[in-house]
Amino acid sequence: MFKFLSNVSREMKKVSWPKSKELTSYTVVVISTVVFMAIFFGVIDLGISELLNLFFE
Repeated sequence: MFKFLSNVSREMKKVSWPKSKELTSYTVVVISTVVFMAIFFGVIDLGISELLNLFFE
């Protein structure tokens, strides 16, 4: 187990971590994509619900 943790530590030192500006940029892209997809699927769901209500009411 200690050998494994030692190897993990050694590999983590090789990782290229993003700079603060890159991290902020990536975070904005992810959050805006999630918000866009949520709105998109909400509108689609609302449209399908209304369409089905026209036929089955």
